[in-house]
This record gives sequence, structure tokens and C-alpha cells, in this order.
Amino acid sequence: MKNVTVSMDDAVAEWARLEAARCNTSVSRLLGELLAEKMQHDDAYGRALQDWLHRERSWSSDGQPYPGRGVL
Repeated sequence: MKNVTVSMDDAVAEWARLEAARCNTSVSRLLGELLAEKMQHDDAYGRALQDWLHRERSWSSDGQPYPGRGVL
């Protein structure tokens, strides 16, 4: 586990202390968990985007124009 020094506004630090106390954990652990969640979210988004970008497109217009927005 790596130790890191973090600088933040006083109001943010106060919120972090209160949130950590509410969750019965330390500020360090709270920040670590928040960053881990962000990392997992970003990784999942990136994988989904790459999957979509590399997916074969099965739709085509067969040379016909696509319907406009007003057509249901």
C-alpha cells in the first residue's frame, strides 16, 4: 500500500472527516475507496466504448435515406 499526501480546501477536508466518521472509517480509507470506485467506473466505461466501437454494424440503409426525426 502506498502513502500519499493530499492537499484540499478546508471545507473539503471537513466534509471528508465527517463522511469518514459517518462510514466508521478513516479519511485515508474513504479516499482510497472513492478513487478505486472511480477507477473501476472509468475502466468499465472504456471497455464498453471499445466494445461498441469494434462491434460490427448490422444496420444499413440499402441506399435509401434514413427516416427523419418526424417519422415514427
